[in-house]
Amino acid sequence: MRMLARPVEAFGRFLTELFEELGQWFIILGAFFSRLLFPPYRFRLIFEQMEFVGVQSLGIVALTGLFVGMVFAVQLAIGLGMMGAEGLVGSTTALALTREVGPMLTALMVTGRAGSAMAATIGTMKVTEQIDALEAMAVDPIDYLVVPRIIATTLMLPLLTMVFNTVGILGAWYFAKTVVGIDDGMFWGRFDWYLDPDDISDGLIKSAIFGFMLAWIGCSKGMSTKGGAQGVGITTTKAVVYASVTILVSDYFITRLLY
Repeated sequence: MRMLARPVEAFGRFLTELFEELGQWFIILGAFFSRLLFPPYRFRLIFEQMEFVGVQSLGIVALTGLFVGMVFAVQLAIGLGMMGAEGLVGSTTALALTREVGPMLTALMVTGRAGSAMAATIGTMKVTEQIDALEAMAVDPIDYLVVPRIIATTLMLPLLTMVFNTVGILGAWYFAKTVVGIDDGMFWGRFDWYLDPDDISDGLIKSAIFGFMLAWIGCSKGMSTKGGAQGVGITTTKAVVYASVTILVSDYFITRLLY
C-alpha cells in the first residue's frame, strides 16, 4: 500500500505547489493593476527599465534578426527555387518575420537577457531582506519594483520586434542579392501584394503581450524567492523556463485570435 501511496503523494505535492505558485502570480498581477490606478507614478524608474530592457537588448536582438533573416533567405531560395518562384523570397520572409518569427524570437531573447535579470535582482532583494526594508520605510515594493519593469517591457518589446524584423528583412535581401542573385526589383516588388499593415500591427500586438508576460513571470518569481543564494539561482532558471514556455504556448492561442 505504501508503494501505491507514494505516486499519489507526489502528484498531490505537485498540484499543491502548482496552485500555490499560480496563486502568487495572480496576486502579483492583481497588485500590479491596482497600483496603476493610483499615484505615485515612478516615471524615472520606468525610463530606467526601458533603457535596460530596450536599449541594452538592441545588440542581441539585431544580431539574431540578421542571421534569422539570412537563414530564411537560404531555405526559401532553395525551396522556392525548385518551383521557379525565387521572386517570392522577399515577401515570404517579411510575412514570416512580421507575423510570427519576429515577435516570438524577440520575446525569447529578451526573456533570457532581461527576464532572468528581473527575477535575479528581485530575488536577491527578497532573500537579503531589502524588500522588507522598503516596506519598513513605507515604500510599496510592488509599486517600486514590479510596476516599472512590467510597463517598460510591455512598451519596449514592440520596438525591439520592429528592429528584429527590419534587420532580418535586410539580411535576407543582402543574401538574396549577393548569393542567390535575385535583383532588387524581384525581391521588393511583391511586398505590397502579400504584406498587409494588419500583419505588422498584429505582430506588434503579439510582442506587447509577450513582453507583459515575461516581465510578469520574472517579477513574480523574484518576489517569491526563498532559500538564499541557491534559491536565487533556482528562481532565475525557473523564471526563464516558465516565461519561455508560456510565450510558446500562448503564441498559438493569440495567433488563433488575431488571424
